Amino acid sequence: MKLTDKHSHKPKPDDRSDNVEKLQDMVQDTIQNIEKSHETMRFTDGEEKQAIETKNKRREEAIDAMRNEIKDEYNALD
Repeated sequence: MKLTDKHSHKPKPDDRSDNVEKLQDMVQDTIQNIEKSHETMRFTDGEEKQAIETKNKRREEAIDAMRNEIKDEYNALD
């Protein structure tokens, strides 16, 4: 088999029908990670606690972005 034969398949068509569901699952997973980190912070202090707080801030920003994307995807389905 030639190298080009191995990679000559066509890409899958862009199926966006379940993007909203996937994004909602990602939001829920991120919220759960924030909740778990709050438990961890109870047993930490100093730099480690600050690192967790910083990471949670990024998680919250990611949730906002995912929620905006959910709105966009939902509107694109209409």
